[in-house]
Amino acid sequence: MSDQPLQPFSPPTALFNYLHFSGVVSPVLAVEWILYAVFAFWAVYTLIAIYHWLKYSHASLVAFPAIAVHLLVSFSLMALALSARTI
Repeated sequence: MSDQPLQPFSPPTALFNYLHFSGVVSPVLAVEWILYAVFAFWAVYTLIAIYHWLKYSHASLVAFPAIAVHLLVSFSLMALALSARTI
């Protein structure tokens, strides 16, 4: 056991100097950018899925309402997640 009092953990400063960080990135900002990346991937994937569904589906009367509901619900969830509000 050491006779020194315990110190709170802090990341090594050499790592931040090497990576040219001016400070610690806030967790809220990191989560926000991760969500933006996820939603960008979702948007591309959704556009490709809609294209293929409309091109190769024979039940196009079902496709339009399903696509509209999917886009509305997904956009609402994205807006809620990025607004940082709680339910």
